[in-house]
Formats: sequence, structure tokens, C-alpha cells
Amino acid sequence: MKKILFLFVFELCSFISLAQEESAGKISGLMYADYFYNIERDTGIAAIPNKALSGSKDFNGFQFRRIYFTYDHSITEKFNTRFRLEADQEANTSNGKIGVFVKDAYISWNDIFKGSNLFIGIHPTPAFEVSESVWGYRSLEKTIMDLRGIVSSRDLGITLKGKIDNGGILNYSLMFGNGSGNIPETDKYKRYYALVHIKPANNFHVSLYGDLRARPNVNYSGGADVYSFSNHYITTAFFAGYKNESILSGGVEAVFFKKQNQLAETVTSTAVKVDDLDAVGISLFGSVPISRQLTALARWDYFDPNFESDYKGDSRNYLIAGIDYSPDKKFSIIPNVLIETYEDSGNKSDISITARVTFSYAY
Repeated sequence: MKKILFLFVFELCSFISLAQEESAGKISGLMYADYFYNIERDTGIAAIPNKALSGSKDFNGFQFRRIYFTYDHSITEKFNTRFRLEADQEANTSNGKIGVFVKDAYISWNDIFKGSNLFIGIHPTPAFEVSESVWGYRSLEKTIMDLRGIVSSRDLGITLKGKIDNGGILNYSLMFGNGSGNIPETDKYKRYYALVHIKPANNFHVSLYGDLRARPNVNYSGGADVYSFSNHYITTAFFAGYKNESILSGGVEAVFFKKQNQLAETVTSTAVKVDDLDAVGISLFGSVPISRQLTALARWDYFDPNFESDYKGDSRNYLIAGIDYSPDKKFSIIPNVLIETYEDSGNKSDISITARVTFSYAY
């Protein structure tokens, strides 16, 4: 019986391997794991809004922040597909175990016309594809728009991207999507994305980004009347960076986010006055190689979810610093520290400090 079972498993593995070779399929994966220790926290950390760091003081442990399982398949020279599953500690099952969800599921039509590809399905939004590639340390943290929930990294929709000129100096990406990330659509409103990526010289990158997330009107009651105002979300961002891993990599990203007519300043029986909610964020980062296997890195973020003069005490500073030890190009050990400070709003909140050792590996 054992011999029969062994032969069955051997034949099954051989069949899968042969099928992969014949179908030009490829399996790959990626994992980000940490040991973390919360050195310092405010006693009321749970109630602090718009924070990047959470968890109580002295809380520590091992965690997986990202696990990818990806299957890429070339149907023909013109058509490719990708199916990717992700597991993390935020998407847990009903019994509290690490959950799995669909991260990517799309087909790409290569050279639908010269220099441009078409993508259909769940796939990356164009919001921070340039800045994230220059930052290079998604293993430590998301870029600022992703971290602050301004734009999701994925959406279900259709994207056309490619070169504007033959030399690839000017590039574009246009996307029409649900605007709900990896969550199925629940309303009729959609999101419209646009990115221009400029490569003025070797290793230099500049990008201009904007999107409009259509939203239903917001209503305010003034006496017996109901006043209706548009409530669309508008995002604009600028990025400039330089990436040369053997010398220096760094960049600066600025983002402006508007929620139309989100704030009701005056609501009376005879008048309604509303204002936009305007958020601003800045991210500055860089990395420098110390030796063939060691790289020093640092990043500073500033985020204010509403910079109107009437709203104080809600801005955040976020600092990341670390040393990347890479014994192999697909494996890194990164001791790092995360520090977040909170603007004083009368009830001053203590600083948050977390120390980590991050393990990043691909296969």
C-alpha cells in the first residue's frame, strides 16, 4: 500500500511539474515577518485617531505582515494572467486565525496598441507604483498614501498604461475602477485614476498623480429644509526620486486629499454653511549602501488629516530607521525602529516607539 501511495504522489508531482513547463506557468511568493517590541506607548493609545502605530506598551511577539502566493501564466505572447493570494494578520478568519484573500486576479493584453498594455480584473492602482519602487522597503512600511488609507493598492477595474514617447521618457497610466479596493462593489459610484511618470534621466523618476472618487451627495438639515452638497473625494500627489542601489536611493512624495463639503460649520433653521476636509501628507526617504551586504535607510512622514486653522492637535510625525543586512538578494534581515509623535491638542499624548527585526524573503 505504501509503495502504491508513493508512486501516486510521485506521478502527481511529475504531472504538475510537466503541466507547469508546458503551460509556461510560474509560482512565486513573498513573505514579510517581524519580531517586534512596543517600547513606549501612551496609556490611551487605543483612542488616538489617525495613528500608524498601535498596541499597548511592552506588547511583543512574532508576526507575519504579508504572505504572497502568486501564479503567473502566459497564455500567448499577447495575453498574460496573474492570480495572487495574500495572508496577513489583519484579514483573520472567524476563529481568529490568519486569513487568506484574493490580492490579484487579472489578465493583461500586451501591446493592445504600440507601447501600451491593457489590464482587466483586480490589479494594482497607479497611485504609488513609482514611489514604492524607489522607496524599496515595502517590507518595513507602506508608502504614505497607502499607509493613511487615501488610496488602496488594488482595485477591480480596467487599466491602460504604456509609453507616450518611443524612448519611454514619458509614461502614463489610466484606470477606471470600483473604488472599493479588494472588496466587492456595493454602490454605483466609481473611481477614476491618472498617472504621468517621467524619466528625465537614468535613475531619475518624477510622477504626477490624481484621482476622483465619485460619492453620493451629503445632506444637511436646516430647519424644515434639506440642503444637498457634492461629496466627491479628490486626490493629487507629486513624487520625485532617484534610485541607484549601488550609490544612493531617495525620494520625496507630497499628497493632497480633499473631501468635498465634509464639514458642517453652520447649520441653522435658515442657513447651512459647509467646508471641505483637506488633508496633506509629506514623505521623505532615502537609503545608502554601507557595504556589499549592508544598507542604511531612513524615512520621515508628516500627515495632517485636516489642516484647516480650526482643527488643531491632529497632525502626526512618523520616523523609520534601520539597517538592511542582505546575505542574498532575495533575503534580508532588517533591524529597525518606528517612532510616531502626536501634535499637542491640550491632552498631550506620549510618543510611540516600536523596535523590530524584520525578515523579508522571496521565492
